[in-house]
Amino acid sequence: MPGVHIVTDSACDLPPERTEALGVEVVPLIIRFGDDEFVDRTELTPTDFYARMAATSTLPATAAPAPGVFEAAFRRCAQAGADAVVCIDLSAALSATMASARTAATAVAGEIDVRVVDSRSITLGLGTQVVVAAEAAAAGMEVDEVEALAVDLAGRTKVWGALDTLDNLKKGGRIGGAQALLGSLLSIKPCIDISTGKVEEAGRTRTRRKAIQWLADKVLAEPTVEHLCVVHGGAPADAETLCDLLAPRYPRDTITVGTIGPVIGTHGGPRVLGVTYLLSSPGVASP
Repeated sequence: MPGVHIVTDSACDLPPERTEALGVEVVPLIIRFGDDEFVDRTELTPTDFYARMAATSTLPATAAPAPGVFEAAFRRCAQAGADAVVCIDLSAALSATMASARTAATAVAGEIDVRVVDSRSITLGLGTQVVVAAEAAAAGMEVDEVEALAVDLAGRTKVWGALDTLDNLKKGGRIGGAQALLGSLLSIKPCIDISTGKVEEAGRTRTRRKAIQWLADKVLAEPTVEHLCVVHGGAPADAETLCDLLAPRYPRDTITVGTIGPVIGTHGGPRVLGVTYLLSSPGVASP
């Protein structure tokens, strides 16, 4: 199919049926439990991942895709008739995935025009950017416009999270500006901001219930948001509680509820809960 094609990676947490319907290529990351290695989405589902994490004391780890995997994805787009590709990836501050994509884009430069954009985001924050860009491309937007749109979306995406444990984030080395949380009491439920693409401390609550309320308050503090998503790692009841808290302004049928997949779940840990959304007006920062 001619036009601009979208490529992303498996940290987007979009369901396979959604990416297939949009014609989006998803390049998988690798998940490791000790010596056991799995290709995300094909060899390890979110359900399998959380079950395995609960059954072992070995904390998982992730590895970025090799450039060759991205090259193959870009070439498939070219073979399908794409005029150009916009590749939107997991935050470059958190993963080498985008570096692999850039290397691959250089390798196929003589075959197809590939633009690589840093989403500065994770999970459905990244996924929302991919969906909006794919819909724009399907509507006939040219590659320069799709690339500019993706960059704009990256600047408007907010991601807030509430962790049940810091073990995974610490082990994976992604703790960034949340380092101070390591000295907290065990009863503290840390809250983080990943809106710039880095993990930053954003708050501390004493109970899980207060952490859920904290997430709701972050959303409700905005005048209005677009593409609101609630995401969780094996905590569906908490996700529904969060939706209930948001319901006075955002009815349940306007909120996308998604499962945090193995890539982000590896670092967020079990029962991680979060919200992602787009700020309605470009350039407007949240309080």
